[in-house]
Amino acid sequence: MAVEQGYEHSFGDTLLEVKDLSVRYDGVAVLRGVNFSIQDIIRPGKTQGQVDALLAPSGMGKTQLFRCIAGLHKPDEGAVYVNQQHQPVQVGMVGVVAQDYPLFAHLSVLDNLLMAAMIKHKDRGEATKLVMSQLDRFGLTDRRLLYPHQLSGGQRQRIAIIQQMVCSGRLLLMDEPFSGLDILMKDEVQQLIASVVAADDLNSVIITTHDIQSAIAVADTILLLGRERDAQGKIIPGASIRYKYNLMDLGLSWRPNISELPQFTELEKEIKARFKEL
Repeated sequence: MAVEQGYEHSFGDTLLEVKDLSVRYDGVAVLRGVNFSIQDIIRPGKTQGQVDALLAPSGMGKTQLFRCIAGLHKPDEGAVYVNQQHQPVQVGMVGVVAQDYPLFAHLSVLDNLLMAAMIKHKDRGEATKLVMSQLDRFGLTDRRLLYPHQLSGGQRQRIAIIQQMVCSGRLLLMDEPFSGLDILMKDEVQQLIASVVAADDLNSVIITTHDIQSAIAVADTILLLGRERDAQGKIIPGASIRYKYNLMDLGLSWRPNISELPQFTELEKEIKARFKEL
């Protein structure tokens, strides 16, 4: 049990485990022995999901790791296990929210979501009930009959998240969700992610991003992916998790105005310095 400035929490079941994962292309290691896990965070009297941010300079294999976690690529070694039953990941078990929020242009919001929901829920009535409850939760009920081109970028992102939640479950991957956004839109996306994980204790979001400030603002755990160097300073091929930051222990989780805290600035500087080593 840990207590961070009044924010009591403990850990429950492992919800996702990446174990000894390695990927090679043309015989060259891209990822080497990647290990990390996501555990259920328990806060007394609170509904609290999990947010892990995966940070790395370009070319470190984030995309390959992303695809392995989603079940879209089989690693050369190791495995990814999901949910409390510790099942090997399969396509569809983990939702993927891509940067372009793909939706069928010729279908309404409601029909897009029903198509996704009926992958798991064959009964149309059950699927409709699920979709409508999610639209209500995200404040989009009045947009259900619109078409994708009639939505704002933020609305399309929320629809894409709902789409994955109704067909894949409680594990969600978000690829560069802050890319190209101004400071106000970044705040909105941070609030959106917080609302997703506040909806269910087992909801877990993994984001890949280059945006260090946004990662610190929204995550409870930050993972830095990078390569090691040998005694002569030469890069060893194959990236792994080099550093892990537990933001809960640093007093940087679940607080308003986190960016105004001195430890926020200190951590941002430290991560920027680490990037130069990776």
